[in-house]
Amino acid sequence: MKLTAQQVYDKLINDDKILSSKGQITFNLANIEIIVRQRDVVGNIMQEWVEGWLKKNNVEYALNDNTQMPPDFYLDPDDKRHNLMEIKAFNYKASPGFDIADFRMYEQEIAQKPWMLDVTYLIFGYEMNENGDVTIKHVWIKKVWEISRAMKSGKKGHEVVWPLNLQIKQGMVHKIRPAKWYGKATRFPIFESEAHFLAAIEETIYQNRETHADAPSWRQRITASYEKFYEKKLSFPRWAEIVDIYAPTH
Repeated sequence: MKLTAQQVYDKLINDDKILSSKGQITFNLANIEIIVRQRDVVGNIMQEWVEGWLKKNNVEYALNDNTQMPPDFYLDPDDKRHNLMEIKAFNYKASPGFDIADFRMYEQEIAQKPWMLDVTYLIFGYEMNENGDVTIKHVWIKKVWEISRAMKSGKKGHEVVWPLNLQIKQGMVHKIRPAKWYGKATRFPIFESEAHFLAAIEETIYQNRETHADAPSWRQRITASYEKFYEKKLSFPRWAEIVDIYAPTH
């Protein structure tokens, strides 16, 4: 059968009662079995667990060959431009620590394949106790702009505002990192819309020296491909028009 990402979420919450379930991760080698107590292993294994869940429930899917880019699952294997699902997981006692995507690959991908903006993120917040017992504390279903924000980086007095929360090494942009979209509000608000997220992407392309050359044509490229696929116009503001909303100076 075919399910949407929303239906997968509903079934996990309502039918499987995942929020009241408990599990463990075991490892068996040379007839020695241990219970894994390293919390970061949970995040790495959840995609495989979801694949097992899809198989058990006879849900149709195909895997993405490109492990560096979303989605993890095509829930309509006959049409890989719709019903896309990405799995993320993190330690609920800490802030989300996963990567959303490699920035340069992502800005190029969505300009060519605008349906990639519609990937649904199925996100698990988990806890593991000292005995290795794993519980799922919360599950979210989100679009990329609903887990994204701006940031500041650099030493105090020499800080740079970036339109996206990024992993930056030696002045070079690498990964798009998530916001903390739940709980107490942070200084940098979550994006209100896809349009505002696109404005942040465009400005980041300009600011990042590795992608700056792509910037002048990027808006035209994504607008053209979006209109061709969705048969409707794409409009989004310049970052300068919304910067006061997402990167307050006070």
